[in-house]
Amino acid sequence: MKAFVRTSITTQEVELQEVDIPKIQADKVLIKIGAFGVGIHDRYFIPSEVSFPYVIGSEGAGTIIEKGDEVTDFNIGEKVIFTTILQIQGGSWAEYAIAKQSALIRLPNNLSVEQGASIPIAGKTALECIREINSNNGDTLFIAGASGAIGTMVIQLAKEKGIRISASASAKNHDYMKSLGAEHTVDYNDPAWIIKVKEWSNGGVDTALAIQPGTGSDSIKLVKDGGLLITVSGDSQTVIPERNIEVRQMGHQLFSNEEMIELINKISQDKIKVVIEREFPFNDAVEALKKTETRSARGKLVVKIN
Repeated sequence: MKAFVRTSITTQEVELQEVDIPKIQADKVLIKIGAFGVGIHDRYFIPSEVSFPYVIGSEGAGTIIEKGDEVTDFNIGEKVIFTTILQIQGGSWAEYAIAKQSALIRLPNNLSVEQGASIPIAGKTALECIREINSNNGDTLFIAGASGAIGTMVIQLAKEKGIRISASASAKNHDYMKSLGAEHTVDYNDPAWIIKVKEWSNGGVDTALAIQPGTGSDSIKLVKDGGLLITVSGDSQTVIPERNIEVRQMGHQLFSNEEMIELINKISQDKIKVVIEREFPFNDAVEALKKTETRSARGKLVVKIN
């Protein structure tokens, strides 16, 4: 099969190669992939001990074509959404992939494989953000870097809970963020953006969510005394706490599939929108990865396999 691989531990370059189709185990299925999601970590998020070439990727959607003896909840021919996070046998950036039965969710009939492939990682992270925020109806939330795959979902999930949202992104994305549920938007290139958020929130927001790396230090300035700052991209250690504000790094949490299934059902019912900025052909997957790594995407990028 054709797959995008890392060739060694010493280089993070990704190449298109011919590799063997992975063999299933008793609790896994083999999936013919229709599309896979593109993530900021896909180039280097691999297990510590693997054989090279190693197929990268963490999420996708496709059709089950083979299953192990212990797989009882899914059948050959079913379309599924799946994750392949840190699998020794490789990831989703290929024509075929294996996945554990526990990592499968049925693809609703009214969603395309491209939509399905865009959900798992951003969806799980957005659910984790909402759990960490733990805000209530009428509370104020600022989201730094809100136009990407995670932010667009957090806006909608927070709006569902009645949370009032201010969101930052480049000016071209403001109307789009408001259409998803943001009440207030600011351009991070505007020298007065912090002042504008504080004015909107009557002196400071209850909680700030710093999604993009390096945004925590500025975001804490607009949190009210005794409020909460949550960082998503690991820069909590660089933020100096002040004014009795709690600074917390978002932790990855165990989720039951029921919570992801509920989110996917909301998407299939058009209660939550999946925002796909662009669909790339298979041969252009590395181009998609490089665009994602600029952190300037609007929503999600996905790669289609024809």
